Amino acid sequence: MALDITAARPDPALLDLPWQTPLEDWPADRLAALPRGISRHIVRFVKLSGRVVAVKEIKAELALREFHMLRNLQRLGMPCVEPLAVVQGRVDEQGRPLDACLVTRHLQFSLPYRALYSQSLRPDTATRLIDALAVLLVRLHLAGFWWGDVSLSNTLFVRDAGSFAAYLVDAETGELRERLSDGQREHDLDIARINIAGELFDLEAGELLSGEDPIETSDRLITRYHELWAELTEVEQFTHSERWRVDDRIRRLNEIGFDIDELAIVTDFTGTTITIQPKVVDAGHHSRRLIRLTGLDVEENQARRLLNDLDSYRAATDRQGEDEEQVAHDWLARIYEPITRAVPPQLRGKLQPAELFHEILEHRWYMAEVAGHDVRIEDALVDYVANVLPAKPDEKAVLGTDTAELPILAEPS
Repeated sequence: MALDITAARPDPALLDLPWQTPLEDWPADRLAALPRGISRHIVRFVKLSGRVVAVKEIKAELALREFHMLRNLQRLGMPCVEPLAVVQGRVDEQGRPLDACLVTRHLQFSLPYRALYSQSLRPDTATRLIDALAVLLVRLHLAGFWWGDVSLSNTLFVRDAGSFAAYLVDAETGELRERLSDGQREHDLDIARINIAGELFDLEAGELLSGEDPIETSDRLITRYHELWAELTEVEQFTHSERWRVDDRIRRLNEIGFDIDELAIVTDFTGTTITIQPKVVDAGHHSRRLIRLTGLDVEENQARRLLNDLDSYRAATDRQGEDEEQVAHDWLARIYEPITRAVPPQLRGKLQPAELFHEILEHRWYMAEVAGHDVRIEDALVDYVANVLPAKPDEKAVLGTDTAELPILAEPS
């Protein structure tokens, strides 16, 4: 049988991988050192053309369906892993057929939830992960995507200025529709409540949970989801004397990471009341502004923090009246890039640059609070690199490590 590769941008290096070998038996020198674990499918992280990809062994029809679903979600701007290829027509050395493989790009600096719990994290980690998952689920539902298997295991988490951003990593059961009914959304929430409670009970049994109640934590997802959904879609009525509430609604949406493309404002026949409803909403208000000004493509909370520092730089240099893009260019060249590049090369794999910068800003604030006066960011950098950063675990994929030495951790199925 001939190997059949479906790919958006084919990489010739795919042909060099040992497709004639069952995925679970791939040699260690082909694999990347990343946490992996229990899954209903075999999943391996593989080195390919200087990057890391995830390879999942699965039936051909399911692999193709998931490949196209992930591509559609990417076109809609949804946070999900990037699909690279589907490899079919595999046979072993005896000529027996093997399952197809779905290949996706590994999301750099991302971690499955078990890997996060294996580190020393603050007690509210479960809460922050659930909030990130709630935001992801709202975004997917607004786009018309029914997940069908909402769980922490099917999500990857990226640090985002002290919080987390969640990415969908398994679209195998999902369906994309023009619009979801309330019943479909509630069905996804019911699945989420059961799956998350079970996952947290499992963590509790492994003594990795820091006092959180699994039932209460899974219920929080439902509460946070409904709060976000209402903020984004509810119709709000008020009188002409309360027009400030239009700006207030927009501000609240921006604060939870959403922007408004269009508002529907309707007055009644007496002209005394106004009805407002966001018609088209999307996430990424701050990250879009930052990438427009600086070219930095980072998570939403990171973008908010970097923009705050940019605004402080503008005020400190008395350049409020100057062109915003020029000031941003100077801030990038004089503040952000020198600070992130000053981190020793051997420590740069600890956190992504934007998260490093955020943590240095946080460290400067703590140092200033103790000292009782302002602290230069350069001084904060020196102290942070010397006393804080070395103790943090590496969160970037490190090629060449023996994967047999890694712990078995939950890997999205």
